[in-house]
Amino acid sequence: MKPIRNSAKAIIIQDEKILLTKNKDDFGFFYLFPGGGQDHGEELKDTVYRECLEEIGEKVMVSDLVYVREYIGKSHEFAEWDSDAHQVEFYFSCSLASNDSPCVNGTNPDKDQVGVEWIEIKKLHEIRLYPKALGKIIINNEIEIRYLGDVN
Repeated sequence: MKPIRNSAKAIIIQDEKILLTKNKDDFGFFYLFPGGGQDHGEELKDTVYRECLEEIGEKVMVSDLVYVREYIGKSHEFAEWDSDAHQVEFYFSCSLASNDSPCVNGTNPDKDQVGVEWIEIKKLHEIRLYPKALGKIIINNEIEIRYLGDVN
């Protein structure tokens, strides 16, 4: 059984769009919030900062923690190969530190990552976004501090 993993992720919204990583698997394209695993001895805010450099190639200003989500693999659509996964995800409100607009991968993208993309918030329901529940919250402009639990 794998240990529980902490992950810190960025919610970057600008001009009615959200910045996401674009990924590809056997089912096609899917989108994720930039971020990833916390290293031992690293604060969560430092994790999201580092992961954004690695995935979107940009420095971010990390603000408030706005969501906590648990991903327990055996409860979701990928249980067949991900049943022993248990991840606690911390979502921070972030903004880009510069006026540059990321359009290519950062220095160390995830293995399935093919790019980064600004997606219109009103169109989040049209893409395969994980976690889906967070996309719905953002579409409805319900950004507030909230514990999401084990949702997809």
